Amino acid sequence: MKKLINDPSNVLAESLVGVAAAHPELTVDHFNRIIYRGEKTRAGKVGLISGGGSGHEPLHGGFVGLGMLDAACAGEVFTSPTPDQMQEATKVVDSGAGVLHIVKNYTGDVMNFEMAAELAEAESGIKVESVVTNDDVAVEDSTWTAGRRGVGVTVLLEKIVGAAAEEGRDLTSVADLARRVNAAGRSMGMALTSCTVPSAGKPTFDLPDDMMEMGVGIHGEPGRHRVPLAGAAEIARQLVEPILADLDFTGGPNIVMLNGMGGSPLIELYLMYGEVKKLLDAAGVEVARNLVGNYITSLDMAGCSVTLLKADDEILTLWDAPVNTAGLRWGV
Repeated sequence: MKKLINDPSNVLAESLVGVAAAHPELTVDHFNRIIYRGEKTRAGKVGLISGGGSGHEPLHGGFVGLGMLDAACAGEVFTSPTPDQMQEATKVVDSGAGVLHIVKNYTGDVMNFEMAAELAEAESGIKVESVVTNDDVAVEDSTWTAGRRGVGVTVLLEKIVGAAAEEGRDLTSVADLARRVNAAGRSMGMALTSCTVPSAGKPTFDLPDDMMEMGVGIHGEPGRHRVPLAGAAEIARQLVEPILADLDFTGGPNIVMLNGMGGSPLIELYLMYGEVKKLLDAAGVEVARNLVGNYITSLDMAGCSVTLLKADDEILTLWDAPVNTAGLRWGV
C-alpha cells in the first residue's frame, strides 16, 4: 500500500486538520468531526446536514457552504458517523426553522441519522425531516443496504435543495423538493480496480487486469456482474442502458453527472462523458446541464459512474443558483 498518510489510524483526524488549514471560511469541530459553515445559520433558514463515512471526498464536507450544506458529519473511512455527531450538528445549525437530514441509503447511516433526529427532537425540540437517497439501479439489495444504494443523486440533491433553503423555503417544502429530486434520479457505476482502505492495507476485492466490475458500490460492494474489460464506448453503453431502462428521461431537460471514483484521470472522465452524451442524444434524452469530475468517490478506485436527473424549470433555476463550497463553486 502506497498512500500519502502517516498512521492509518489517524487519516481522518489529520485530513480534517488539512481541511481547516485549506478552508478558513469553514469551521471544523475536530472533537466531533463535523465541518460547518464559518457563519451561523441565519434566522429562519432551514439547516441542511449530511454526512457518512469518509473516503468519498469531496462528498460531504466539500459541499458545506453557501448554496449547499450547513454541516457535514465525517465518519471513519467507509463507516457511518455516530448519532452523537449528527445530534450535535443538528443542534448547532438549527436557527428555529428546523433541520433537514440528507441520508444515503446505507444501513448504518439510516439508523444513526434516525436516532439523531429522535434525540434532537426529544431533547432540544428541533423539528427534523429526513430524506434518504436511493438512486443506484445496479442492485436492489446490497452488502450494506436494504433497497437501492444512495449514490450520485446525493450530490445533485444537496445542490438543488441547498439553493431552495437559501431562498428561505420552509422545512416541509425543502423536504418535499428533496424527495422529488431523489425520485427523479438514477445512477450506475463501474470499477476498473478495487479501492484500498488505509486501515486494511490491501485492496477491498480482487479484480483481474482483464475484468471490470459493473454496478459496483462506492464502498467496493459487488455490482451486477463482472465482465471482460472493454473500451469506453462499451462501458458507457453498459452504464447508460440500465438507467434508461429504469426511468423515462425523454420529454424534458435533464442534468447529467459523469463522476470519477477517485482513481481515473480527468482526461478519461471527459472521454467517457463524450461517449455517454452520444448515447443520450441517440436515445432522445435532452442534456440541459452537466457535471464532469470527482464528486462522490471511493478512495483510489479507478472507474466512474453516471447519474441522470429529470429536471424542470424550477430545478434548473435552483441548479444555476450561486454556490460557494470547496467542491462546487459558481455564480459568486
